[in-house]
Amino acid sequence: MCVIKIEMTLSEENYLKSIFHLEKKYVRGVSTNALAEEMETKASSVTDMIKKLSEKNLVNYKKYQGVKLSEKGNSIAVQIIRKHRLWEYFLVEKLDFNWDEVHDIAEQLEHIKSDELISKLDKFLEYPKRDPHGDPIPDAEGNFANLEKKILAEFNEGDQGICVGVKDSSAAFLQYLDRNKIKLGKSITILEKEQFDGSMILKMNNKELTISKVAANNIYLKPVALD
Repeated sequence: MCVIKIEMTLSEENYLKSIFHLEKKYVRGVSTNALAEEMETKASSVTDMIKKLSEKNLVNYKKYQGVKLSEKGNSIAVQIIRKHRLWEYFLVEKLDFNWDEVHDIAEQLEHIKSDELISKLDKFLEYPKRDPHGDPIPDAEGNFANLEKKILAEFNEGDQGICVGVKDSSAAFLQYLDRNKIKLGKSITILEKEQFDGSMILKMNNKELTISKVAANNIYLKPVALD
């Protein structure tokens, strides 16, 4: 991936990253209201920022459809995400931070401009493919590694899987997982699935655990074929 050099404010970078993530949900375009909710700001502020980003050819805006990243904007967003996830990996693996502590710190570190530093960080970490939450770390060319995964709530009784990620990476949810000893790499078997409320009884480490539908909708498993 060609590294794009352009003067960007922290706020502009944060907007590009948010649009990138929201485009997975809003394929035709991200609405002003959706972006305002994500950024926790007013719609008028979003409109002003979209205008600035558009003037830099970083986004394309269509009335009634919303905003999408341009090729240039997408490349910059991927670079920011790459830095964020590499720093999260570094903080957990090398500085012994817990996985619920690193997001806010990585939010600050992701804005460091030095491409050489990030390249050497990647090499130092031996080119990790996934961050501590299971999200793929794009390589230097901007490529994301694919991983087969499904939301736990979509599994049926008797199914098995390996925990490979989380949808909700908030500190509160990660702490909930820690209390219940649910970690990446853990083997999980679905013993029961309650039709009424979607709660599940799981088997993990030869112990049974009941989780809510909300929790099950925020855990990713890689399916394991049964013999």
